[in-house]
Amino acid sequence: MHYYFDSKNPKTPSQIGRILTTMVIDNIHPNQEIIVLCIGSDRSTGDSLGPIIGHKFRDFISPGFYLLGDLNQPVHAANLSYCIKSIQKTFDNPFIIAIDASLGNEEHIGMITLGKGPLKPGLGVKKRLPEVGDIHITGIVNSSLDTASSTLQTTRLSIIFQIADAIVLALRIFNDDYYIQQAPELSYLLNQTS
Repeated sequence: MHYYFDSKNPKTPSQIGRILTTMVIDNIHPNQEIIVLCIGSDRSTGDSLGPIIGHKFRDFISPGFYLLGDLNQPVHAANLSYCIKSIQKTFDNPFIIAIDASLGNEEHIGMITLGKGPLKPGLGVKKRLPEVGDIHITGIVNSSLDTASSTLQTTRLSIIFQIADAIVLALRIFNDDYYIQQAPELSYLLNQTS
């Protein structure tokens, strides 16, 4: 099942956060670590959604969560396969939330999708890259009518930030909700000390 959200709607982050929490809790195994994998390149405006999300979210991660892909160390087409192999060596079957920019219909620009199953990066620009993720989130940053790489180069930065801000807030809500549900005694202690 796929969910679609308008990144301009102020209710979108809380809706995504709640649904994401439910999806993860319903599908994760006990003691499975969570990786938020932000895919994209900082060298192309249209492909920079993942690294910008990683950059904005990295200071809000709870223990047991891991973030890969930000502006300093992006995960992109050239190193995605290596990154996946590195994850397989470092982690024991982690639960991966994969995030990337995507192309879509003109009227869907600015929409966010959330779905179960792997992300298929590079599909919009006809690249064959490995699928990754247990849950995927995409931000539709431009039209897929012209699949040339120029589409990503001419994407407006304002759209990227609009979508990124909504997804980062959704991830923060998910992060807090999941942490509270999985470790209520820890969240109680944290609230007592603050």
